[in-house]
Amino acid sequence: MAEKTWRISMKALIRLVLTAAAVLLIGTGCMEQQVSYKSQVRPILQKNCVGCHSLGGVGYQAAALDLSSYDTLMRGTRFGSVVKPGASYASTLIRLTEHHADRVMNMPRGKNKLAQQDLALLKHWIDQGAKNN
Repeated sequence: MAEKTWRISMKALIRLVLTAAAVLLIGTGCMEQQVSYKSQVRPILQKNCVGCHSLGGVGYQAAALDLSSYDTLMRGTRFGSVVKPGASYASTLIRLTEHHADRVMNMPRGKNKLAQQDLALLKHWIDQGAKNN
């Protein structure tokens, strides 16, 4: 009889520990948080890309890529999309900004790569579905 009581208590203890761990992770922000296009991604693009990749800019003239809004970013270039929602590894935007393309095509052109934290944020946003949030 005592053995059966111990098993029930052990199950309850395990549930309690798992619940407490989940609450702590959520409370400390360790659970995955949604990346915001408006407050996190757009400022990166504005700072590093829009100068060339907007109407009339050199990047727009070369590829018809306008990064000044979510809709134009998702429309891509005359050659196709640059963001594949859910797959940063397959997104041209990431390949170019990580400098995994021909030197002439790496972005931002003539500048150093984006900061690692900015690249990570862009990749995370794309992997989360590249939402207009």
